[in-house]
Amino acid sequence: MYHPMRVLAITKVFPNAAVPLDEPHIRQQYAALANAPDTEVEVLATIPWFPGLRAFARYSYAGRIAAAPRRETIDGLSVSHPRFLQVPKVGVPFSAALYAASLLPSVLRRRGRFDVILSTWAYPDGAAAVALGKLLGVPVVVQVIGSDMNVVAEMPAARFNLKLALPRATRVVAVSNQLGHACAALGVARDRIDVIPTGVNREIFSPRDRREARRQLGLPEDGKLALFLGRLDRAKGIFELCDAFAKLAPRHPDWRVALVGADETRGAVAERVQGFGDRVLLPGQQPIDLVSTWLAACDVLTLPSYAEGTPNVILEALACGRRIVATNVGGIPELVYSDVQGLLVRPRDVEGLAAALEQALEADDHPAEVSSSEGVLSWPEAAGLLRESLAHATR
Repeated sequence: MYHPMRVLAITKVFPNAAVPLDEPHIRQQYAALANAPDTEVEVLATIPWFPGLRAFARYSYAGRIAAAPRRETIDGLSVSHPRFLQVPKVGVPFSAALYAASLLPSVLRRRGRFDVILSTWAYPDGAAAVALGKLLGVPVVVQVIGSDMNVVAEMPAARFNLKLALPRATRVVAVSNQLGHACAALGVARDRIDVIPTGVNREIFSPRDRREARRQLGLPEDGKLALFLGRLDRAKGIFELCDAFAKLAPRHPDWRVALVGADETRGAVAERVQGFGDRVLLPGQQPIDLVSTWLAACDVLTLPSYAEGTPNVILEALACGRRIVATNVGGIPELVYSDVQGLLVRPRDVEGLAAALEQALEADDHPAEVSSSEGVLSWPEAAGLLRESLAHATR
């Protein structure tokens, strides 16, 4: 009897009622996959747990999301939030085993109701999913997206476990060639690695009038605006960006920078830029429709991260016709491959970042040419490629 391909998605990088604005790109990807022909998706969006967790609500991300409901519907997706046992700080060597054991009851209850497991985030999620798939005789596709390989997989214990688990996945999906190479270095056969970038909502992210966008945000219509989108975090190069702007500000009194995202520095960024007044904007984390408005309002998007996969903010900026100033890490050079898209600098290079920002902000504007850059897929296009990889795994 025919039935659609039934996908069980397992990941901890997914929004919930406690943090509804988090991980919008994974949410959009799963929703687009569920809308692909002959495809059903159920999501196990896991939540870390350990005794006394709620006491840390003010100090840790795990504490903040502890109040997430057991079940909810997000973008039409049926989402459950099973808890998994996590041992903070010292639990990396056995976190995949704890993750798998914690999820086993939830997965067993769904036995026979899915054809393939899709796990986004290599460790511990992907490694645990491989073990669960082997136990149930179900193919597993692990999707790697950035810091799971560039940061987590560099930890000795995580790397040891990934060398055991990742080559046993039926297929591996990487969002950039660089991440694909990293998976191959862990022993995954090249012919089982699919490089599939994430997508962009072209209905929201497209070239728009800059002045109108600034009016909507209550910003001055004159002057130049550099935009940072993402977590305000040291690893995102946020302090180098503040220092680079400090070098540019005296020479360009009508230039501004907007740092849009949740502050993970406990106020250190605000303290660093307090002397610039309203020339440095800190509007906090924004919903996706306002993200597109901020992109339309800016002249340049900047992302001076130390490590990345294929950042969706860069894809979205290009779709909006905005040039990029970013670091030459991860999959970014695959997106910013000529002066049309923007300029690349080394990580932690304040002087180079300041020079590149100045050059980009003073350059002529060509939004239509930028928006037509290669490599920017719509969500239906990206979801179609992901579905092909999942279908291949089931054959």
